[in-house]
Amino acid sequence: MHTLILAGGGGTRLWPLSRGCYPKQFIRLFDDSSLFQKTVERALLFSEPNEIYVVTNEAQRFLVAEQLSEMGIEIPQENVLAEPVAKNTLPAIYFAVKTIIERRKSATLAVLPSDHLIEVNEEYKKAFRSAEELAKDRLVTFGIKPTRPHTGYGYIKPGKRINGGYEVDAFVEKPDIEKAREYVEKGYLWNSGMFVFDTRVFIEECSKHQPAVVEAFRSESLSEAYAKAPSLSIDYGVMERTRKAVVVPLSTSWSDVGNFDALYEIFEKDSEGNATRGECLLLDSRNNLIIGERLVAAVGMEDTILVDTGDVILLTPRRDAQRVKKLVETLKSRRDRRVEVPKTMCRPWGCFTVIEEGTNYKIKKLVVLPKRRLSLQRHFHRSEYWVVVKGEAKVRVGDKEFTLRRGETTFIPVREVHRIENASDETLEIIEVQLGDYLGEDDIERIEDDFGRVSKEKGS
Repeated sequence: MHTLILAGGGGTRLWPLSRGCYPKQFIRLFDDSSLFQKTVERALLFSEPNEIYVVTNEAQRFLVAEQLSEMGIEIPQENVLAEPVAKNTLPAIYFAVKTIIERRKSATLAVLPSDHLIEVNEEYKKAFRSAEELAKDRLVTFGIKPTRPHTGYGYIKPGKRINGGYEVDAFVEKPDIEKAREYVEKGYLWNSGMFVFDTRVFIEECSKHQPAVVEAFRSESLSEAYAKAPSLSIDYGVMERTRKAVVVPLSTSWSDVGNFDALYEIFEKDSEGNATRGECLLLDSRNNLIIGERLVAAVGMEDTILVDTGDVILLTPRRDAQRVKKLVETLKSRRDRRVEVPKTMCRPWGCFTVIEEGTNYKIKKLVVLPKRRLSLQRHFHRSEYWVVVKGEAKVRVGDKEFTLRRGETTFIPVREVHRIENASDETLEIIEVQLGDYLGEDDIERIEDDFGRVSKEKGS
């Protein structure tokens, strides 16, 4: 079985933890593994590394590569597919299926979202084996057996029993609480967003129900295909229309981690029902979710979500957790960069954190991983000072190459070519002070780069 991992989502309901440049699937929310890495581990139950495909976007391609490297998993580079623009799940899946067919003619394909938290048990493995058999001539989805009425999930109504699954009678949108109770009583299942199908069956059903998608991907270039393709989910575009939809029930712990109230449900809680991450001091406070980078002290708080990421503080009643997306939409309309950019930004060579910024200056902490180096680059609007605070840096400034050790510094004038390299086996940390009339991340010209990034691309 081949596996397709969908890893291009934005996770806006978990803002400000999740940002456009570093969305929830790549964040370590629960332990040392991200949701994306947990999804890869599940994919390896049924697929070899060269049978795993990932659809993401160009900006997140290096995050995929870095997290696979951490796991010691080698997925072929050509199996990581970058969309030129997000057009929902149907074009993303069609893009991958078309690629697989061009290489292999046909395959059984499991489709897994990368941002769900799922317990892998024997029921999980059994369900996928049943789906693999049904997928020879059907489009199979998985329905999670509900543990309670839930208004945040779509539901599936099972119909006639068929070989380890059920024909789908109906897909139902997110209900109110009364409808949710009714659905649970009648044996409806939560819509998991996972699928298994034969690639040829999928193409046939797309041709019947979404010919515009098929026609778009006959274009000469990928960018042209995405420009023409409608923005559709696989559920609305195909699964709700086809007569070949089958649902396999799945009894396991599952969450789409769709908002902060979902996080609250998953996190461990203290005797007062508080779920916390970071240093917290709570007095007479109950049933709160608190996540902070600094000390968070709360008195008399109940049923509240408080998230402090250093550059943003989110405060909302838990009952309004779904409405965080509206905040993001408002900030996007204002072109506020904090929607996309977190305080700490990951790069192929490591990461940087903005410590402070003001008019004509910015202070960063750079962390360069062992045996990595930044691009050979220059800036047109700023000069920089570098101070090594940990490790040893190989530095090039203009035609000069030299070594900087802890406590040593150098200056890079405007327009001067420069590079930092960490040739050691230890992490390198540098404080960078930028001075200039423009300090945007797009003020960069790359002359050489180990990671194939193009000149004048955003990022350091």
